[in-house]
Amino acid sequence: MDTEALRSFVRAADLGQVGHAAAELGVTQQAVSKRVAGLERELGVHLFTRTARGVELTLDGQAFLPHARAVVTGVDRAVAAVRPGSRALRVDVLGLRSAQAVVLHDYWRSHPGTRLDVVTLKVEDPLLAAAAVESGEVDASFRTVVDRSALPRGVRMVHAFESPLELLVGPRHPLAAARRLTPSRLREHRIWVPGIAPRSEWAEFYHQLATDFDLRIDAAGPNFGNEVLQDTLADSPDVATLVGARDRYTWPAHYDLRRIPIAGPTIAYPLSLLHPDANPHPGLRPVVDHLRGLPCLPGDTWRPSWAPDPDPDPDDTTTRK
Repeated sequence: MDTEALRSFVRAADLGQVGHAAAELGVTQQAVSKRVAGLERELGVHLFTRTARGVELTLDGQAFLPHARAVVTGVDRAVAAVRPGSRALRVDVLGLRSAQAVVLHDYWRSHPGTRLDVVTLKVEDPLLAAAAVESGEVDASFRTVVDRSALPRGVRMVHAFESPLELLVGPRHPLAAARRLTPSRLREHRIWVPGIAPRSEWAEFYHQLATDFDLRIDAAGPNFGNEVLQDTLADSPDVATLVGARDRYTWPAHYDLRRIPIAGPTIAYPLSLLHPDANPHPGLRPVVDHLRGLPCLPGDTWRPSWAPDPDPDPDDTTTRK
């Protein structure tokens, strides 16, 4: 099948105008029309309905579009894999202060000259992040789809690393003087995690954490950001929150907030990496090698039941021992 015909079809479908697709592709409108017509003959269906405004997809065209888009994306990735000066590796993280961003920054600092584009997709449902990987909007995403059967067929999810949690409290909190805490000591204390979004991986994580350790995790109220949360903790005698040990936070020195490690067991937030199952970006392999080298957590560690296991295949670009 002619990949340029597929590309012409995809761009015409996206733009709704054969002429606009031709201008973008640098060919004549007649050339795009011939390519699409040849594709329709090969498939034995009509892909477009011509209208006064341009073109609209038929039902067959709607069914064919995502598959055609996947082929075009795969071809582009294959070409980029061997073309000098291909675009930067684009990776989605939950936030620029998150553990994922910190780990990627460490990687970038140790690999000068690496072309890396760190982005934050404004989505909370990990399936939307998986769709962005499938479409080629991003090359990888640090998200976990708890139900693996819901993953798009062209997207793979692998273990990336684990982030141990710490308790963050203000100086007036009864646990503020502790040097280390067990999960059992957190019972009866209000752990405020505002803005836990339905269908998000962290909603699943906190639900299982609260159930397994009988914790009081409060998601009440909108999430106004880390600064407002820190303001509350600094003045409160009874509110605490949980943060990742690698997460980067800053606050005024007079707040005197304390980050207290949790052990016996350590509580691990599992981080996964979503990437295309075929033709991943060539810059992904060294990033995954960096993830493999991160320190492992102690044997006495709690993980949610859905935490992905490390991939056992040492030759795959996405494994970690």
